[in-house]
Amino acid sequence: MPLYLRHRSDKVTDRGVLLFAGYCIMERIKPMFRDKTKKVWIGDVCIGGGSPVAIQSMTNTRTEDVEATVAQILELERAGCQIIRCAVPTMEAAQALAKIKKKIHIPLVADIHFDYRLAIAAIENGADKIRINPGNIGARERVQAVVDKAKEHQVPVRVGVNSGSLEKPLVEKHKGVTAEGLVESAMDKVHMIEEMGYDNLVVSIKSSDVMMCVKAHELIADRCQYPLHVGITESGTLLAGNIKSSIGLGLILNQGIGDTIRVSLTGDPVEEIKSAKLILKTLGLRKGGIEVVSCPTCGRTKIDLIGLANQVEQMVTDIPLDIKVAVMGCVVNGPGEAKEADIGIAGGIGEGLLIKKGQIVKKVKEDQLLETLRQELVHWNE
Repeated sequence: MPLYLRHRSDKVTDRGVLLFAGYCIMERIKPMFRDKTKKVWIGDVCIGGGSPVAIQSMTNTRTEDVEATVAQILELERAGCQIIRCAVPTMEAAQALAKIKKKIHIPLVADIHFDYRLAIAAIENGADKIRINPGNIGARERVQAVVDKAKEHQVPVRVGVNSGSLEKPLVEKHKGVTAEGLVESAMDKVHMIEEMGYDNLVVSIKSSDVMMCVKAHELIADRCQYPLHVGITESGTLLAGNIKSSIGLGLILNQGIGDTIRVSLTGDPVEEIKSAKLILKTLGLRKGGIEVVSCPTCGRTKIDLIGLANQVEQMVTDIPLDIKVAVMGCVVNGPGEAKEADIGIAGGIGEGLLIKKGQIVKKVKEDQLLETLRQELVHWNE
């Protein structure tokens, strides 16, 4: 029971009951900002307006290397990536987009910094969206040229603002890099593009400071009609990046904020997709895919549970079921602890159990556990 329900006598107070009721109401009518954002089409993927939250990633190949870039995008597609972004630092990279697009199956976003001509070339070469920070594009007429080209091709523009590049006047005004400064910067740029007669926009405000990022999204959600792309920038390596992104994205998405996400990791982009899918599934924002749960091991464990759990997690990636699979370390508590899973296995000494909904189905030899589970999953709907 929440602490505010308790009086010094440790009895529930009338005021506490009212507060708790109010808390419950607020939880139930939590605003779903993503239901009200403008619908924007990025290629054949619709974001905003209550559309499912889309998963993005970014290639780390040289975009000029068409073969390597296409290979990585196809791998990301198989993992579940829905929108892919490529860096466009050169005119050669901008021209490579046309060749890349012919060989992939998801929308392609061009990431532009500084040179407005690259943005124009990217649009002309088939980019489904461009990402710019108007603040580093330069003079207003250069931004106007990009906007005019985007309007001509009906290509969405993602207005991206990053805490690392917040304008000096806003840093001075807000006495440092703050959530308020990030929001003001983003909305200034949005209004500038609106004044140029274009509203096919997506907005992103990113920071490596998790709680600053959360606050910024809470502030902008009330002020911005456009879809929000959410991510914790420069979040770090696989361990640190996943923890920061899970906390930050979880806090933001659970408030009904955010239309697309990226889990930014220093590592293989495929890991970004795996993490993003699990974050959305955990929040109830995505269905499909097998969820693997496993116990943390203890002194009763008589099998290589860590290895087995990893094998199961890898094995189920290509099985199109929406169920929960449990991998438990012992036959003592395994069946009870796995009762919330649809199916599971529990290891013992030289043998293990196949479990369905907490009930033991059969015993199998330890070296047959994995294959027994796989066969059950492959024939699940038969």
